[in-house]
Formats: sequence, C-alpha cells, structure tokens
Amino acid sequence: MTWRLLLAVSVALVAAGAARAGGFDGPTIAHPARVPDFALRDQNGKLVRLGAERGKVVLLTFMYTHCTGLCPLTAVHLDSAATRVGGSVQIVAVSVDPRGDTPSSVRRFVRSHGLHAEFHYLTGPAPALQRIWSAYHVSTARYGNHAYHTLYTMLIDERGRDRVLYDATAGTGEIVHDVRLLLRR
Repeated sequence: MTWRLLLAVSVALVAAGAARAGGFDGPTIAHPARVPDFALRDQNGKLVRLGAERGKVVLLTFMYTHCTGLCPLTAVHLDSAATRVGGSVQIVAVSVDPRGDTPSSVRRFVRSHGLHAEFHYLTGPAPALQRIWSAYHVSTARYGNHAYHTLYTMLIDERGRDRVLYDATAGTGEIVHDVRLLLRR
C-alpha cells in the first residue's frame, strides 16, 4: 500500500467516524492530543515556535512555493479564514521543499498571494524539516522540479491539541465555522 493510499484511507476513516462530532464542519479528530512542538524561521526571519502559540487557534499545513495546484489554493483559503475570524488565529505553513523554498521564494509566494501577517511560512534545513515531517506523518518526494507531499491542514486549539484534520478540499467557510466554534469554548 502506498503512502498516498494510506493517507487517503486515514483521512476517510477520520471523516467517516467523526464527521460533525462536536459541531465541527471538518473531520474531527476523535481523541485530541497535544501536537509536537518545533521552531523554525518564517518569511521575515522571525523564529516561530509552535508551542508559543498556545492561547491561540492555529492552522498548521505543509506546502512548497513552486506548487501550482493545491498549495496556493490552500494558502488562500487559510488566509481568508484567518482574516474573517480576526487576530485570534495563526497560520503556520511548513515547507516540504528545503531546496526550492528559499527565503526569497517564500517572500515572493507570500506577497504574490496577498497573505497577511497571521500567515507564517516556515523554512529550515532539511534535517530539521524532516524531523517535523516525521512527527506529523508528512511524506515528501521530489521528481524533477516538483515536490510531492502529504497535504492537509490541522486545526489546533488554544491548548495545543489537534482537533480537526482538513484535506485539500476544505473551503474558507468550513474553516471559519470550526475556528469560531473553538473560540467560543
């Protein structure tokens, strides 16, 4: 069984077993747990530590700047959701392409997609990124100029626990609903 098939089956099982649990629109994680901490630098050179975001809702995703398909769409949906909700949500996007996601390409990606200050696109050396990918079960592969990877977004609550796991089809409205639900608790 390939990693893509394993991910698809995992997301389908989470969605089927826990859809609408707790009032969330997205596929709810049945047993929320504290997510692994890490620290990397964002597009402005600022050190961002995931654990330091406790007290805020976080949308965590994985992407690369040269993607022409789902990564930009995911970035725009997440940024739009954060803008609609206000300053109480942070977006943390972790690079899956340490070779191609240079500081200048990341800044260009953020600028060209009109992403706001709540959007932190994190990069770092390959060994540090590989530890994060492993902790979050993200698979990556490179074929020519393309970086293929597991693409999902995790909604993390104010206590640092994983609550919802969106696939690449999640829309802004669904994300806004779920973030607002967490903020009301």
